Amino acid sequence: MGQDPYHGPGQAHGLCFSVPEGISLPPSLQNIYKEIENDLQIKMNPSGDLTCWAKEGVLLLNTVLTVRANQANSHRGKGWELFTDKIIELLNAREKPIVFILWGNNAKAKIEKINNPHHLVLTAPHPSPLSAYYGFFGCRHFSKTNNFLKSRNIPPINWQN
Repeated sequence: MGQDPYHGPGQAHGLCFSVPEGISLPPSLQNIYKEIENDLQIKMNPSGDLTCWAKEGVLLLNTVLTVRANQANSHRGKGWELFTDKIIELLNAREKPIVFILWGNNAKAKIEKINNPHHLVLTAPHPSPLSAYYGFFGCRHFSKTNNFLKSRNIPPINWQN
């Protein structure tokens, strides 16, 4: 879970942190790829389209689902949080184990909605260049996610794009 969609022209396409094929990697996604490469010792492809993760079962959700062009966080407090809270509450009610990965303060605010002991909650600073060095780098969320899933006989995520 992230904050809100990318706000540059042509960047957002409905999946948190993902950009359509052919769009340059935003800095946050560059940092995500660096963390994956360091954590899992795999090389990421230059594509920023994370549809492959969605097909693996990863819900790429922002806390807010729209944004004004070139204005990060501009639709915060407009009602999207009620909708994304409900999504988190419904997922929390499931018995099948889920890994919730919450990056940044807006996403971490959702932690109060997650209290099911079947689930794992991982939090870190946002992967943006402004905060990645304060705990995002080195969080190892990708290997922690896969280790948790494997320990519950759930296939791990193929994080390689």
